[in-house]
Amino acid sequence: MMINSGCTVLQRYLQQLIPVAARGLLHMKNSLLYNMNCFWLIRFSTEIVLRPVSSRHFCLKTDSAVAKSCQENGILVNNLACMGVDVKMARRRQPGVLKKLITNEEGLKRFLQSKGATNEVIASIISRYPRAITRSYESLEKRWELWRSILMTDLEIVNILGRSPESFFRSSNNINMEKNITFFCSLGLTSKHLCNMLTRAPRAFSNRVELNKQMTDLLHEICLSLGGENPNDFVKHIISKNVFILLRSSKQVSANFEFLQSFHLSNEELLALLHGCGADILDLSNEYIKKNFTNAKEKLSSLGCTEREVDRFFISYPRVLFLSSKNLSDKIDCLLQAKIHIKQIVEMSRVLDVSIGTVRSRVKELEKTSYDFKTYGIGILTLSKRRFEAKLEKLHSA
Repeated sequence: MMINSGCTVLQRYLQQLIPVAARGLLHMKNSLLYNMNCFWLIRFSTEIVLRPVSSRHFCLKTDSAVAKSCQENGILVNNLACMGVDVKMARRRQPGVLKKLITNEEGLKRFLQSKGATNEVIASIISRYPRAITRSYESLEKRWELWRSILMTDLEIVNILGRSPESFFRSSNNINMEKNITFFCSLGLTSKHLCNMLTRAPRAFSNRVELNKQMTDLLHEICLSLGGENPNDFVKHIISKNVFILLRSSKQVSANFEFLQSFHLSNEELLALLHGCGADILDLSNEYIKKNFTNAKEKLSSLGCTEREVDRFFISYPRVLFLSSKNLSDKIDCLLQAKIHIKQIVEMSRVLDVSIGTVRSRVKELEKTSYDFKTYGIGILTLSKRRFEAKLEKLHSA
């Protein structure tokens, strides 16, 4: 019994001692870890603080690389300045070009000089379209060859570049241009037509061939929808009359065609209109056309014109839609002040092509001859300067 009691007491003692010992060991472990952490933290911090700057260059190098990538090529900028290029203009138009490490400004200069371009023209070309200096000699030579297949002389090309450098340098895809030339020729367009296109709307040759074909297909469909018998001639006529149509979207041209349909013309009348002045407005912004038409309609209606007269006014001379609402209103008021009736203006809307200054000066000269617009009409105001002076001389003699 005594042995059993002693074992029980010893067991209880050990049960109390084990948690204490465990807590002691845990405390020792935590202390050791804390001391080790402090030791390494102090050592690590010390190394960072005392480490030489040269061994901490990674972040600085990254920042430096970013800054360097944003810097312009100083040698290139100096070269362009020495060539007479307006560097500020070039920077404003295509800033990325001035950061390039490899360019061909000297090669471009020699190439254009060999074609007859002056240093002033070359500097102007680069100022307005800096990307020109990224074209290789081979690309320039091939593109020039393609342009010469349409234009007669190098000087003609130089003159176009002087007016619109983008037209030549915008694309370096010479294969695409060659395909466009072949495509336009397949439409029946002659060298004279292509020359006119290249002079007035050279960007048409940079379009994807598929894009130009999409426009010609639309014109083809418009002709067929109006009962036209020769859609190929229609397409050729529209493009030769309004080359800018190739620079517009099919959606925009379709919307303008629908606008012309709103005048309730017969198919024959609408086809005749498109063969005439109607072709000129197909490339305009549809919103611009509708805005000008609405404002002009309000102006004419306020002067007593009927809706039918307003429609006939625009059908007889659609180019009036090129005039802004203010310009149209000012011109009509100027003619009314000269005691010209609004009905006469509607019947001869071409008179609105004449500037206000010209109208006033001619009206003043005609007043000296007692010219009566009501009796003799207003056609005299639309004459060329030479013909008007000849007519005026006859009136003075009479």
